[in-house]
Parts: sequence; structure tokens; C-alpha cells
Amino acid sequence: MEHVEVRMSREGTPTAVLSEGREWSVGAESVRWFERVSWWEAQRRMPKGLGRVDVEVVQVQVRLGPNPHSALTTMVLERDGQGGGWRRRESLASAA
Repeated sequence: MEHVEVRMSREGTPTAVLSEGREWSVGAESVRWFERVSWWEAQRRMPKGLGRVDVEVVQVQVRLGPNPHSALTTMVLERDGQGGGWRRRESLASAA
């Protein structure tokens, strides 16, 4: 997973994603949910310092730059529990 920077509005909703040296503007309302971390599938014990059971996930529809005519791409972002940043889990469609 690639680490990305997510810019937020004052209300706490994503407004832009910086990924691979490009800025993607959010073009539609994002969807947010929490998923259970299944650490037990890879390890016998919960990793020291992890201390979390759920992970925050946000699905955003973004377009490259400020161009309102650019095609939308859906990105699934996951909160990095260690540093508090974000990681891009996947892109569901590819634009430019």
C-alpha cells in the first residue's frame, strides 16, 4: 500500500488526495466505514503497540487536478494506525 496525504475540510471530510506526485481533487461525497483488523491471520499475537481492533476506511471519488471535466477515479484509503496518516489500498478505476 502506498502512503498518501489526504487534505481535509474544517468539517473533517476529504477535499484532496496527494498520490504519486499528483493532486487529486475530491469530486463527490466520500463514504466512510470501519473494518475489523484481522491481525490473527498473519500473527499469533497482536503486535505490540498496535492496540486497535478497527481500521478507518474512506472511499473517495477523485479527479486529477482542479479540472471539473477530468474523469473520476475511485480510491479506497485506509487510516495508518501507527502514524495517523493514510495509505491507498486500491484504485478501482484508472485515470490519466
